[in-house]
Amino acid sequence: MARTTAARWTENDIPSQEGRIAVVTGANSGLGLQTARALAARGAHVVLAVRDLDKGRRAAAEITDRVPGARLGLQQLDLASLASVRTAAGELREAHQKIDLLINNAGVMYTPRHKTRDGFDMQFGVNHLGHFALTGLLLEALLPVAGSRVVTVSSFGHRIRAGIHFDDLQFDRSYNRVAAYGQAKLANLMFTYELQRRLAAHHTTIATAAHPGAAATELQQNLPRPLRKAADVMLPLVTQDAAMGALPTLRAATDPQVTGGQYYGPSGMGGTRGYPQVVASSPKSHDTAVQQRLWAVSEQLTDVTFPV
Repeated sequence: MARTTAARWTENDIPSQEGRIAVVTGANSGLGLQTARALAARGAHVVLAVRDLDKGRRAAAEITDRVPGARLGLQQLDLASLASVRTAAGELREAHQKIDLLINNAGVMYTPRHKTRDGFDMQFGVNHLGHFALTGLLLEALLPVAGSRVVTVSSFGHRIRAGIHFDDLQFDRSYNRVAAYGQAKLANLMFTYELQRRLAAHHTTIATAAHPGAAATELQQNLPRPLRKAADVMLPLVTQDAAMGALPTLRAATDPQVTGGQYYGPSGMGGTRGYPQVVASSPKSHDTAVQQRLWAVSEQLTDVTFPV
């Protein structure tokens, strides 16, 4: 296998994934699809965990066209429903004795005010609470596996109008889609850092995070109206395609040099595009007291307790 320099880490640097089982949420399009394809190309058995099974089947067919012989599975998962998360986790545990990679990729961005089936703000519920619950319910399948990883995809958004609003987590009093997204993406990082602290004593599984920079994906469809015209002009200048946007996630998931608690993102143009490297997250994301409070609240809201 060809090697590149660390500064230009690409799919060619992904080690063999033969014998590994990877679960990728939101794998039917965009970053998730590219992540699943790249892992399958290196030999992993990849489970596409998707809300819409028809879209999942089309994604699987697209991967197979590009990666003949790809080993793929399909799992229905609606992160906006804790009942669906529990069902999916149970089916995954029954189907697979072990899981090597859990990639919490699926997400929604800048959605209009809307609630999940459990009454959570859609962005907080899908991006954070759904993945929190899924990870907790699957962790026993990862813990016995040396080299297993949980990778959670965050965003630049964790720096923009971002805070954990414990007095109004679901934005019941006043809704702002940018602030709601910022809270959810900040929560992704805080979850990763607290999970890593809890995993450290087990010496088998690590938690890492990644962000895609400015990747051209379907998430852009919900940009607030005042930003759309500017985005039409600016985004082509700063965005990169989904395959490049998936590289930070892939590096966080597969690079043997990765350590727990690291955060990967693009290296160029202010972090909007380029090859993946370790990047810094906001000072807020490292507030241990808030991380632990968020963890406790997330356990209460999801009724999921972690085995660590």
